[in-house]
Amino acid sequence: MGVGDKAKHQAEEAVGKVKQGVGKATGDERLEAEGHAEETKADLKQAGDEAKDVGKKVKDAFSDN
Repeated sequence: MGVGDKAKHQAEEAVGKVKQGVGKATGDERLEAEGHAEETKADLKQAGDEAKDVGKKVKDAFSDN
């Protein structure tokens, strides 16, 4: 997984958190929900990034033998 993708996913999570906070502060339930959804989506992408990294490490460990 590229460093750029990881940074992009972290930025997406941050945007979601900001939207969620602004929505909560202003009483805009739609914006709060949208922010929560974006944050969750970014979290899932980050989990996928981590799974790919682990898979690559396992593959590399077995290919060296």
